[in-house]
Amino acid sequence: MKNLLLFIFIGLFAQLIDGALGMAYGVTSTSLLLAFGIVPAVASASVHLAEVVTTAASGISHIKFGNVDKQTVFKLIIPGSIGAFLGATFLSNIPGDLAKPYIALFLLLLGVFIFIRFLFKYKESSHKSSINLSKKQSIPLGFIAGFADATGGGGWGPVTTPVLLSKKGVSPRKVVGTVDTSEFAIALSASIGFLISLGWNEVNWLWVGALMVGGVIAAPIAAWLVQKLNPQLMGVLVGGFIILINIQTIVQTWISNEEIHPIVYSAVAIIWVTAIIFTIIRIYHKKMLHLNS
Repeated sequence: MKNLLLFIFIGLFAQLIDGALGMAYGVTSTSLLLAFGIVPAVASASVHLAEVVTTAASGISHIKFGNVDKQTVFKLIIPGSIGAFLGATFLSNIPGDLAKPYIALFLLLLGVFIFIRFLFKYKESSHKSSINLSKKQSIPLGFIAGFADATGGGGWGPVTTPVLLSKKGVSPRKVVGTVDTSEFAIALSASIGFLISLGWNEVNWLWVGALMVGGVIAAPIAAWLVQKLNPQLMGVLVGGFIILINIQTIVQTWISNEEIHPIVYSAVAIIWVTAIIFTIIRIYHKKMLHLNS
């Protein structure tokens, strides 16, 4: 019972972050499942099966709040679905113990990417009514993000959201809603790939159900919060969180000297806390400048 409640919390926490940032449901959930010792393919399959329901709930919520560019959704879902299916098939045929440290490394890099982007490169932009993503851009972006999402248990948001945000004048709210809504097709495609490769018996449906419950509860709240919360602070929080979780697997696999382990963990934690404080101060100064202008 305790594990089920924990998984509900994981699903809720991950969906709150994902719904507010347009990224990190898969990365956060998979990172936590790997920390419990779950095999990478099973962890990713569980997360994607849960995402079929949570992304549907999230997409409906974002559409209701006007956060979605539907044209961009349609451009991304076909190449994204193909990439996700191939990525799921690829991961399912790799031995779990062999894959785990490399998947953790991939998730760690995604965490670093999110952390750096929101700490140093985040910029508020003026709003446009549409994202204007061309087919030439959408095909490679969708395929790469879909493949990364299935193999890493997360990657659709961390790849697509920054790319779309990099387009001049795009509304962050529109990007987040569009990415979350399009993720339904990617989660469905990846889930089909995992079920074909792994079979139904490999999946713990209680875990999947618990993740779904938490995600469904959080989806409408996150779609509302995306208009209220400061995304820069959330990005720094989730990026550091992902790094801290996955650094444990990396250190235990490749650093044999156990005396070094707590030093590494402490260094990461100190950097993370410092970054959070720095970001809060920066947001406060910007707010005060705006009020005084």
